[in-house]
Amino acid sequence: MRGTNRSFFRCGNGLHLEQHEFTAPLRGHADTHYRCRGEPTANTVKDAFTIIAGLGPRMCPPAAQNRLVSLKVSAYGAAQITRVFGVTKRMPVTVRDKTSDTSPAAPSSQQNETLISSAKRTLEIECQGLRALEDALSDGLSESFAQAVRLIRGAEGRLIVSGIGKSGHVAQKVAATLASTGTPSFFVHTSEASHGDLGMITHNDVVLAFSWSGETPEFSNLITYAGRFAVPLISITSRADSTLANAAQVVLALPQSKEACPLGLAPTTSTVMQLALGDCLAIALLESRGFSAKDFKALHPGGQLGASLKFVSDIMHSGSELPLTGGDTPMGEALVIMTEKSLGCLGITDEDGHLIGIVTDGDLRRHMGPDLLSVRTGDIMTPDPKTVTPDLLASAALEVINSLSITALFVVEDGKPVGLIHVHDLLRTGVA
Repeated sequence: MRGTNRSFFRCGNGLHLEQHEFTAPLRGHADTHYRCRGEPTANTVKDAFTIIAGLGPRMCPPAAQNRLVSLKVSAYGAAQITRVFGVTKRMPVTVRDKTSDTSPAAPSSQQNETLISSAKRTLEIECQGLRALEDALSDGLSESFAQAVRLIRGAEGRLIVSGIGKSGHVAQKVAATLASTGTPSFFVHTSEASHGDLGMITHNDVVLAFSWSGETPEFSNLITYAGRFAVPLISITSRADSTLANAAQVVLALPQSKEACPLGLAPTTSTVMQLALGDCLAIALLESRGFSAKDFKALHPGGQLGASLKFVSDIMHSGSELPLTGGDTPMGEALVIMTEKSLGCLGITDEDGHLIGIVTDGDLRRHMGPDLLSVRTGDIMTPDPKTVTPDLLASAALEVINSLSITALFVVEDGKPVGLIHVHDLLRTGVA
């Protein structure tokens, strides 16, 4: 069966080249037939041949119907233009055997080993950089690091984190980490700073600048601005004698380390070290402020992480929803309370309101018998049930529930029940 494709190319001066491709797999070849529409001249015929030779065709819509002229092309690319019809350019076609397997070959185990070896080599080189950074923090970098933490903590304004290129991407992540862990900060792109974003920086702020070389020319205006308005500048760079380092009040000099890139060009180890040092600053500031999980939740209420930071008091049942009764209540009445509250358990309290036991569905099954409805709750309850406090993280309450293979926990304060948390509540809020 023959397949046909048609294309049109502009040759200039009103002449258009029409290309017909005929595929005949059973005959083992494909025909490409070229015809011109329009009045040919010496120049337009040359244009047509140039297109046929594949030296830059330009697509165009079909031209008006004019006389047809065929072009003949020699095997050596020299144009032999003949005003005859039916000349074709024939190319061989390979007929595919439909019964053969054309799926790509599975990668060999040796190819897989080569890829895994490359990944391990990258990790080892980057780990070497991190170990060098750890050694530096135990030696020459220690005093500068402590000074940087004190300077940031003492700022009345915000921490402005800046960088460009790969260092800029690292700076953006560090700024986000700092902001979510209690250090007010935001990212200012080094280039955009020169085009108006310097107005975001006040004299109460501190600038943290990332540049591996310390000679990035885009930092020039930021350095000048910081000096002019006495804005403290902290630099993270690998060159302590660089322009950026010389302009900074505090220099966090990173140790020179080999890049994981085999060409030694793509920032790999260097960006890992920059990011690690940024995280070190964020965590040191977090700990020095006494930043708690409750503080973190206030800044990060969304997503799975926000859900895991909810407290028991945020999702527990309380007040009239609590299934509570005394130890002398007949089980007939107790079952009515359990059914009404629909939480699968019943808390047993003493005369002072302290929780002394719990009746669960399991207790009912274990004491099932003809006299069940007439016995007292105190006779079948499980004494001293496991409880939690309202200020416990919901994720921690989930761990307790899972470890004890239970479905509900009473929440107590001073021994008195103030709430109840059920595994369904943890699922509903996204904690589980």
